[in-house]
Amino acid sequence: METHGELHRAILNNIPDQAWLKDTESRYILVNEAFLVACGRTEAEIIGNTPDKVWSSEWGKVYLATDRAVVASGVRRRYEESRPGADGTPRWFDTVKMPVRDAAGGIVGTVGISRDITDRKRAETALLDSRAQLRQLSAYLQTVREAERTRLSRELHDELGQWLGGLRLGLNYLDAQPGAAPADQSAHLQMLKHLVDETIDAVHRIAADLRPAVLDELGLHAALEWLTESFAQHHGLPCDLAMPEAVTASLDSECSTAIFRIVQESLTNASRHGQPSHVRVSLDLRDGICHVSIADDGRGMDTARAAHGQRLGLMGMRERALMLGGAFEIESAPGQGTRVRVRIPARAPTTADTANVVSVTSLTNTTNETEW
Repeated sequence: METHGELHRAILNNIPDQAWLKDTESRYILVNEAFLVACGRTEAEIIGNTPDKVWSSEWGKVYLATDRAVVASGVRRRYEESRPGADGTPRWFDTVKMPVRDAAGGIVGTVGISRDITDRKRAETALLDSRAQLRQLSAYLQTVREAERTRLSRELHDELGQWLGGLRLGLNYLDAQPGAAPADQSAHLQMLKHLVDETIDAVHRIAADLRPAVLDELGLHAALEWLTESFAQHHGLPCDLAMPEAVTASLDSECSTAIFRIVQESLTNASRHGQPSHVRVSLDLRDGICHVSIADDGRGMDTARAAHGQRLGLMGMRERALMLGGAFEIESAPGQGTRVRVRIPARAPTTADTANVVSVTSLTNTTNETEW
């Protein structure tokens, strides 16, 4: 009998999961080393006792009930359970209990195995959260696109339509007054030239809102200089840029666009929600990685709440970085400002890319719609 007991013990100890044998009264007969570690008791404290003497009263009652159900039905039971681990955090287990029969077929006890599936459950939860966030982001981007179209439609109608309408009226006047005095014609032509200039300015501004030409023509360094200067003038607060010009040469068009949009959205969020007195944008290239930082001295925020809330602006910036194999993080606390950090692998343009102009579709401009 002792030989059989040692054999059973050796078998159980070679099982990496928690394993045990009980009699029909739910008293432990054998347990393996993984079981001892899980419950934090010695073998002497466990053998001969029932679960309510080994585990907490709450879990002991659950285990006694499932043992009795297996003995009464003779059917294997499998279920998932969650109980606090050694550090107090919840852990998940996939537990199987089966009846043990003698040669005559009678039930003489139960055997059980419990596998820690905490990592799997956390991965499943993270996957479900990710899917929910992607659905929210998709709906958010659709809303942004519609808002952008509405804004463009309004600007085209109200501004360009107004200037073009004025030009049409002025040309009609000149056409209807062929014999007007030269002084009157000259004054009218000056007015038409002014309308043409206003129309050109409106076209340039609308185009810059969609995608600044400086980004494609002069590169990321010049585009960020234009962006930070415009931000400082518009909001009346200092916005410094620290960026070696050599960084631009190490980034392809896709990386440059992503960085520009992340900086653009971060500045918009800082002005809208942070109420800072100073903003600093810095870029650096280290070990083939472009490091981007947008820091302000504003009122900050609770990053734990931001991570679990409807912070679609943050999610959009994170997705831009992840799409390029990079990383995104935000450091902030109430009253201590906010720092957005982005790391994106630099991909230098190839000779073919330099020789051939590659058309890159602009991502939707979310400047006016971004929120933390």
